[in-house]
Amino acid sequence: MKIRPFEIERFYDRWEFAAELMLSSSDCESASTADVLALEPGSQERLLEQRLGYTEVAGSLELRESIAALDERSEPSDVFTLAAAEEGIFLAYHALLGPGDHAIVEAPCYGSAIELARSTGAEVSLWERRYEDRWAHDLDELRSLLRPNTRLLYVNSPHNPTGMQMRRDVLDAIIGICAESSIVLFSDEVYRGLEHDPADRLPVASDLYERALSLNTVSKAYGLPGLRIGWLTGRDAGLIAAIRELKLYTTICSSAPSELLVALALRHSGRLVERSRAIVLANLPLVDELLERRGDLLEWVRPSAGPIGFPRVRPAIDVRAWCEGIAEHAGVLLLPGDVYERPGHIRIGFGRANLPQAIARLDQELG
Repeated sequence: MKIRPFEIERFYDRWEFAAELMLSSSDCESASTADVLALEPGSQERLLEQRLGYTEVAGSLELRESIAALDERSEPSDVFTLAAAEEGIFLAYHALLGPGDHAIVEAPCYGSAIELARSTGAEVSLWERRYEDRWAHDLDELRSLLRPNTRLLYVNSPHNPTGMQMRRDVLDAIIGICAESSIVLFSDEVYRGLEHDPADRLPVASDLYERALSLNTVSKAYGLPGLRIGWLTGRDAGLIAAIRELKLYTTICSSAPSELLVALALRHSGRLVERSRAIVLANLPLVDELLERRGDLLEWVRPSAGPIGFPRVRPAIDVRAWCEGIAEHAGVLLLPGDVYERPGHIRIGFGRANLPQAIARLDQELG
């Protein structure tokens, strides 16, 4: 398997724990173990008594029941748990794609969605979204990318890095396009629940289309990235079986304490997600004010979902060097857009409680 360096994670590996204040993070303020255990009486005792043995490949029944309850149509047998969402991208691509196949990937996107598809030997086309079009989905362009050997389409909503929410009519059209040729729809929904207007929330794709795989995790909306648990839901047993076979070569199973804590957290998912949404909605006006003050430097299509946005940098500057200079001198971390192959942009994250401090420090650095 040949694969290019993972630019987003290489950048964070260098700077995430060196900079004091994150102004680019894609997750929301993390909860503590105590926060999760407080959700149900007796949970602390259960955790202390948890045996540290192997777990089931697909995840414990308790965990799969908690996940299935989040959807309209999913049963526990439709749920396949993962050691974080990243494993789901790797497993699905390598289980379902190979040389001679063709995949379409929405771009810009989290880097593994492109590079892991390419690493299978499949041909990969990018379904581009553009700032000049206000990040709109061009369905005619999508149709033009289809080939007789197209096997999989990757989409992501709420979207990383733009923070835009897909419209329901667009999702319905995408499902129709996939259904015409039995294309697998890989729907990355890791920010689901963080729509700024809950009325915009989409159903999980696997509820709508039998050949869809919906990916989610507790890392983003739930504020629990340290538990390293994600999942796929899908009603095509053959797809899940193929992914299961490959997982036997990767992690095999997940952490027993993490499975217990995630099952507990998801039984109270509304409380955790609303906590995160409250932080996002309180912080978003502060980012609006920052962009208004710095309008000569930054402009954006205002995001409609999630804890991130993707402003364009107005001057023709070396954005990566600029971000690294701010991280080094001010301890505030912005993410340069070149990690998405969009060098004229930065990603701003506003899901952390210390955002006011980060913005004040950035203002001071910019002068």
